[in-house]
Amino acid sequence: MVQRAAGTKSLALVVQDIDAPDPNGPMVPWTHWVVVNIPPTVKKLPEGFSGKEEEVGGDYGGIKEGNNDWKVPGWRGPKLPNHGHRFEFKLYALDDELHLGHKVTKEKVLEAIQGHVLGEAVLMAIF
Repeated sequence: MVQRAAGTKSLALVVQDIDAPDPNGPMVPWTHWVVVNIPPTVKKLPEGFSGKEEEVGGDYGGIKEGNNDWKVPGWRGPKLPNHGHRFEFKLYALDDELHLGHKVTKEKVLEAIQGHVLGEAVLMAIF
């Protein structure tokens, strides 16, 4: 059973490869997925959801994907030149929905959630 912070109105998810190499310097996090306005009652994201910039309605009430570091909305899975990359799946419980307009990015999300985070959970996976 998953426990959510009391007062949670929406969830936001940011997935990053935190061991991505940067040709111009040291390793930097590379964003693979940004999803906002996930209703706290949702237990899974809808099939075929990824890759759409518009909001998903119905039972999923306003879920929206942001742009990843490839500058497109949706999930882009790992295509790694080597093994041992840590992928961080960070889920934020928020006291409100985010109203970010078009071209949602990780940076916009992290700025908008300031003062609205009720709790967070992190899952680390190694690919």
